[in-house]
Amino acid sequence: MNNILEFLERITENIPSHIAVEEGRRTITWKEFSNRAKQYGTMIARLSPPGKPVAIIAEKSIETLCAMMGTVYAGSFYVIIDPAQPTERLKKVFETLTPSLIIYGPHVQHESLELLADCRMVSLESLSCEATDDALLKRIRAQSSPQDLLYGIFTSGSTGVPKCIVVSHEAVSMFIQHFVETIGISNTDRLGNQAPFDFDISVKDIYTSLLTGATLVLIPKQLFSTPPILLDYLCEKNVTVLIWAVSALTLVSALKGLDYRVPSSVRLIMFSGEIMPAKQLIKWQQALPDTSFYNLYGPTEVTCNCSFYKIKNDISLEEKIPIGYEFPGRQIFLLDDDGNMIRSSKTNGEICVSGESLAAGYYNNPVETSKRFIQKSLLENVAGSYYKTGDLGYFDESGVLYFSGRKDFQIKHMGHRIELEEIENAMYQINGVERCCCLMDDQRYHLVAFYMGNESHEHVRQLLKKNLPAYMVPHRLIQLDDLPLNKNGKTDRKALQQRLERIRR
Repeated sequence: MNNILEFLERITENIPSHIAVEEGRRTITWKEFSNRAKQYGTMIARLSPPGKPVAIIAEKSIETLCAMMGTVYAGSFYVIIDPAQPTERLKKVFETLTPSLIIYGPHVQHESLELLADCRMVSLESLSCEATDDALLKRIRAQSSPQDLLYGIFTSGSTGVPKCIVVSHEAVSMFIQHFVETIGISNTDRLGNQAPFDFDISVKDIYTSLLTGATLVLIPKQLFSTPPILLDYLCEKNVTVLIWAVSALTLVSALKGLDYRVPSSVRLIMFSGEIMPAKQLIKWQQALPDTSFYNLYGPTEVTCNCSFYKIKNDISLEEKIPIGYEFPGRQIFLLDDDGNMIRSSKTNGEICVSGESLAAGYYNNPVETSKRFIQKSLLENVAGSYYKTGDLGYFDESGVLYFSGRKDFQIKHMGHRIELEEIENAMYQINGVERCCCLMDDQRYHLVAFYMGNESHEHVRQLLKKNLPAYMVPHRLIQLDDLPLNKNGKTDRKALQQRLERIRR
């Protein structure tokens, strides 16, 4: 397959009148969706050369999806950007991306547009002003290849500069076909989309729909603050499949939403991004005893997921949930600190992934790409390149893979991958903060920042909110007269972790 649009065109030909996307009371059929994507694509093609990044600053919506596919018809790759990003972070994003075109939605703040004054911009609404030029789109399509970039997703960077992971048509096509076949999804399903489009969980929602013809039901983000209304929405829409972040599922169960109403139409629930607490999973299993639950694992750099595990029905509170088995086309192996492959069971090592569907790397960042994507493997039985995840794991005696933590200070929080150093870098930009260290409180699942300086907690938090997304702002700030050092003269994170444990007691 040369281009992901073949999914859309096949579905449009086979079930043109089937509902493609639902957003509240609005719907669009596959035929209407395809026509609008081509119309948008004509305008985009006249404003942006093929192969270049197109930034879309917009909330998730039917129109945003059409703009994403329109960008693909134009031969470019799309990068979705959250309109709520702080201005300073937007600056860093656009310095990395240097997009050829920016498409902005109706809720973008004026100060953000002023920041982008030097870029070519067009409103999402105006993309429908151009008539479709089939000949133009056909010429662009004739030049496409499976290795063309399809999308980019920004993630946190340890130096304070966000990294843009770019993924090809071929990588998504191969993964999503294996995913659908392994899990079992068809055009009779209705996928309840939780994740924003700048988060890679949404990739599974979008391209599963494009491959199978399943209806994509967009769930407004504000519903997640009120579980009863969210559950009413799932029931009203007869959603059958949930591919959600762990934090979204646990929000519902922890706030006793399942005591109010059970979404009985849901037959499949998949989760990823964090460790699922067994206590919360059991609540979901008890509420939906006939539903299949899957734990999915894999960083954005391997295109969504590289492993899966179908969870048994009688797990215990103390049980550790595996991340399971490789998807077809993948190879997962472990390396020790010296780069040697670990072959014994119950031995921790860095999780590495080779085979199909690796990302193309970090856009405009060859140094970071070369660090994590090893292009020429000298390892026995590992063909081609592989990606070093930075995650630690081990295989049990039967070959089932378990996650056992991060190798460095990169964490998963609220479904997002975060470099703790980026938070610290932002704190160091604040006058009055002399030294700082950010940790994860694993007991309460909060970000905690220790710092030295004369600024108040309130002022530090206020300044951080201007430079970081909300999920990266520490929940707790602790002011100290001094930060401990280890024998190497570096901040002693272990000592601070122990101090945090004493404070909890």
